[in-house]
Amino acid sequence: MDGVLWSDSPYGLFTFILLTLILGGLGAWATGRAMAQTWRPIPMLLPYMVLLTAGVRFLHYALYGEPLLSLQHFIIAFVWLLIVAVLGYRYKRAAQMATQYSWAYESAGLNWRAKA
Repeated sequence: MDGVLWSDSPYGLFTFILLTLILGGLGAWATGRAMAQTWRPIPMLLPYMVLLTAGVRFLHYALYGEPLLSLQHFIIAFVWLLIVAVLGYRYKRAAQMATQYSWAYESAGLNWRAKA
């Protein structure tokens, strides 16, 4: 699986875990929560995740000499960051709905449901 998710550089797996999964994931989670907190629609995450993915890929290039314009690695990072951002968005939105409209809704994991 070497070369599919991460590059063939000496530190490929390390940079994939550190930069993409951890640092990029934390940034995506924070972006998703911020978008939900300001009541923006979920499709607004797409352009922000493209920019965040470009930043993460640039860090791969600048710090560890990995290929900058690798479409495969860009898409993998984009999908991961988008999934984490949507999870952060849904987590925050469920908490918002349960707090803002506590008389009508209750939190149910990453969703909310009407009170009985």
